Amino acid sequence: MEHDGQLELYAAVADRLKEAHATVRALQVPEGVRMALTRKLLVITAAAKHDLADAARRLEAFTADLDAGRIPEEDH
Repeated sequence: MEHDGQLELYAAVADRLKEAHATVRALQVPEGVRMALTRKLLVITAAAKHDLADAARRLEAFTADLDAGRIPEEDH
């Protein structure tokens, strides 16, 4: 039964990652900011391969920051 829960979590994280990528693409921000946000999402994606629960927490924090308007400054 635990395996089913793990599969559900994988599916939920995958769906949320897809939504987060779409949100980042739609943001009206400088390209450097978009790239920084995309890199963060790629790190979360990589983390999901090793620690799904940690990746889910990171993704939750990432989306909460976006929703609150906490967007990093552009890299120079």
